[in-house]
Amino acid sequence: MRALNIITLLLVIIGGLNWLLVGLADFDLVAALAGGQDTPLATIIYAIVGVSALWQLVPFFKAMSVGEELAEAGTRRTY
Repeated sequence: MRALNIITLLLVIIGGLNWLLVGLADFDLVAALAGGQDTPLATIIYAIVGVSALWQLVPFFKAMSVGEELAEAGTRRTY
């Protein structure tokens, strides 16, 4: 589960950076790499980033319900 959280968080960050590029430079990196916004590859990438954002709601709401310190402590391993 930890690996999935890290991967989805990374994808959400990449998606956010892509939106930053769209907003500041009117440049869509995903579309540029995938050959356009309407290509199947771009659609898949956008969908994966969107699903990653939905997945990140789970740790977000957990942190909101138990408090950030407890949520982070629950993910750390102690040896």
